[in-house]
Order: sequence, then structure tokens, then C-alpha cells
Amino acid sequence: MAQVACLFRPMSEADIPQVYAIDHESFPAESLFRPYSSYSREMHNSMAHYVVACVPSAGRTREMRQSWLKRALLRNPLRPSPLCSGEELLVGFAGFWMMLDEAHVIAIAVREPYRGRGVGQGLLLSIIDMAVKLQARLITLEVRDRNLGAQAMYRKHGFEVVGRRPHYYSDNQEDAVLMTVEDLRSAAFRERFKQLKADTLKDNCLARPMDLPDLA
Repeated sequence: MAQVACLFRPMSEADIPQVYAIDHESFPAESLFRPYSSYSREMHNSMAHYVVACVPSAGRTREMRQSWLKRALLRNPLRPSPLCSGEELLVGFAGFWMMLDEAHVIAIAVREPYRGRGVGQGLLLSIIDMAVKLQARLITLEVRDRNLGAQAMYRKHGFEVVGRRPHYYSDNQEDAVLMTVEDLRSAAFRERFKQLKADTLKDNCLARPMDLPDLA
């Protein structure tokens, strides 16, 4: 069983082909954006913010394992090394829209072989972190009524159920559960978030490598 790192970074246009594939695998009945061209338009939407999770190349993984000093000495300041390139394998993405002081999560998706490895939690923490830096006061999302696993993860991160949207999902008329963190600026939330982030993320990477049987 192989062990790999998982890095989180803002989405770029070079990521669109893989994000498109993950989107349509995760949400076959109602993908985030149906036409392929709409992904590029969304990248230029000032309200939209996206994060991707990627598995770095072997060379990038070796670089990450080097000491901070050695990495600093090897780095060319005129050509900063990206966390991942367009050739890396994307294993998930997440996005939200920022409207005034509210961040509304519109998608969190992970490739099927990589689920249950902490990638979804890493994506959630990454977009919460981004929303906090954008001065969001609250963050909201919808989740399927029967998706109890996702609801449990959101509760762990401070989300509470505040309502329902009947027949929200067009594929099976399933209700959506509306969940929110009312005050991202509160001391209680920030302390909880600080601990969750420390346990899950380190230098934009999952704190512990993922164990995967197959990286194909």
C-alpha cells in the first residue's frame, strides 16, 4: 500500500479538465456546471473561490520532505515552485461564493478511490480558512438529507442545522439540510478551528500521508 501526500491550493484554469471529471463523477445528475466552458467563466467570477486537493509528483514529494533550510537554499526566488502543476493528479475540489459577509459553499467533491482519507475534511478546512481571510461572518451549505456522514463532518467543524429545503435535489427530489456557522469571528469557533486545522493540515498539506492501494 503506497503512502502519498495531499496538498491543497487555489484552483487554476489548468485544473479545469480534472475538476470537470471529478464534478461529473461526484454529481452525475446535477454537476456544478454542465457546459465545459462554464468552468472557465467561473474562474473569472469575483465572488467565486475554489480550492483543489492534489497528489504531488515524486520529485515534489521528495522536496517536501527536505528540511526547511535545504528547500530555502534550493529555491529560486525568481521562479517560485508551485505546490502542484497542471500535470499533478487532482483528487478533489471545493468552492464557495462570497456574498457580502456570507460564504456559501457550493461544492465539496472527492474522487471515489480517495474518499475516507481525510481529503474532504482538508478541503472543508481550506475553504473555511479562505472565507475567514476574506472577512466572512458566516458560512452556509446544503447537504442531502440522507448524507449522514457529511452532516456529521460538518457538525464536527461547528456547523448547525438551521433549516431544510424541500425537494431541493432534482434527481430524486430529496430534501436538502441547510447548515451554517453563524459567527466565524467568535472566540469559540476560532479556537475549535485552530485545533482542527492543526490536527489535519500542515503547510497546506494533510498532516498525515494517505494510504492508498492504487494510484492509477
